[in-house]
Amino acid sequence: MWATPKTRYSSCSGSEAIEDNEIVVNIGGVKRVLSGTVLNLFPDTRLAELGKYSSRSLEDLFALCDDYDPSNGEFYFDRDPDSFKCIVELYFYGEIHIKRGICPICFIKEMEFWKVDPDYLDECCKSHLSEVEQEQAEIRARVKLILDDMEGDSSISHWQRYRKSLWKLMEKPDSSKLARAVAIVSFLFTLLSTVVMCLGTISDLQVEDDEGNHVEHPTLDAIETACICWFTVEYLVRLVSSPKKASFILSFMNMVDLLAIVPFYVALVLMSLGTAVMRLGNVQQAVQALRIMRIVRIFKLARHSSGLKTLTYALKSSFSELGLLLMYLGVGIFVFSALGYTMEQSHPETMFHSIPQSFWWAIITMTTVGYGDIYPKTTLGRCSAAVSFLCGLIAIALPIHPIINNFVTFYNKQKILETATKHELELMVLQEGEGALPKALQKALKPSTVTGVSDNSMCDTYLPLLEDSAQKVHPLSCMGNSK
Repeated sequence: MWATPKTRYSSCSGSEAIEDNEIVVNIGGVKRVLSGTVLNLFPDTRLAELGKYSSRSLEDLFALCDDYDPSNGEFYFDRDPDSFKCIVELYFYGEIHIKRGICPICFIKEMEFWKVDPDYLDECCKSHLSEVEQEQAEIRARVKLILDDMEGDSSISHWQRYRKSLWKLMEKPDSSKLARAVAIVSFLFTLLSTVVMCLGTISDLQVEDDEGNHVEHPTLDAIETACICWFTVEYLVRLVSSPKKASFILSFMNMVDLLAIVPFYVALVLMSLGTAVMRLGNVQQAVQALRIMRIVRIFKLARHSSGLKTLTYALKSSFSELGLLLMYLGVGIFVFSALGYTMEQSHPETMFHSIPQSFWWAIITMTTVGYGDIYPKTTLGRCSAAVSFLCGLIAIALPIHPIINNFVTFYNKQKILETATKHELELMVLQEGEGALPKALQKALKPSTVTGVSDNSMCDTYLPLLEDSAQKVHPLSCMGNSK
């Protein structure tokens, strides 16, 4: 039980002390005595309105609280006592901090009940709240997308339904067994084309053409053609079924898919123009360059790997750290290449003939590669090399930890969002019955995972998720405790 002794204040005229009015509140079974003078510091809040209970009727008091005991003047509230501990700090410190373990979304609901402006939240808590709201928005978008895919829309035309089915078949492996099979076949074709490209460079597997030039083996060439045909059909089907053509074409991964197939057709056109054209040196170099561009196919594996996607997003969010790394290395390379050139000038067999030429030595020294093709021969030059080596280790190590931290943070966040999305769908099945969701979705939710709805990483308070004029409001559990 919280107890606050009654405070006595002297009147302005110096007369006898008057006793401050106090109110007793019971929050979820926890009692606390509050000073009316302190509560009046924020007169627009619910607690300040309770301080004026002497001038209010019982009907007005019951509108402010859940229950009221006139015998001892105690107000009862069926609210969270832990959240109330944070909210009452406003009257003593002028700001509110959300304690660890309290969901920020639920805490905002508590603040609305107590009529406390969210602007009184400390800046650190506001940033935490913003992160949780973004996670909630992403969960809502994922759940809504899954429900839209499963339920369908009877108002669209037959062609639109067919196009939507094609899009799910090519882009969403988890939507059906056939879609998963298509994703596996696409992955195998990507892997096969990469292996064939590597095997085609082995001289023992090459054959000579009529002019004596080494070319790829016909079998490998046929496999390459089959892979290109699959990539072409896959790209065209995805393009036709895409709901937003412009976004599809400008997407990075789709650009990679296009670059993986275009060189084959360009080289095919150049070779079909005849031997007279192929004899031109520039054309031969162009064909060779187009063949080398086949290496971009390896990036197609990122479409089927969540780990590679996570790495890509982590690098995107680490541009500032990567910029620092390049800046540190750039400054170090310039300084130590100049020092190396200056220290080695006195040696008759020096390998440092100019500062730009010394850049290569500084790069391989600071990055701890050390090929040995260029090295200092004087004592001062070797001391400079040792210092550059140590500085290179420090320059590389400093930004690495933030980059790794970004990767781990993003990876864990994606795992939490996937778990939370499945958690919301399971809650819909449990609360609205088996007929609330499509049968295909109910089969995807394993019964063994439904028992884990009350996971400690989730909060037990639920908020509205999706609202339909003809359907019930779906619940959304808060993720504040997962932080």
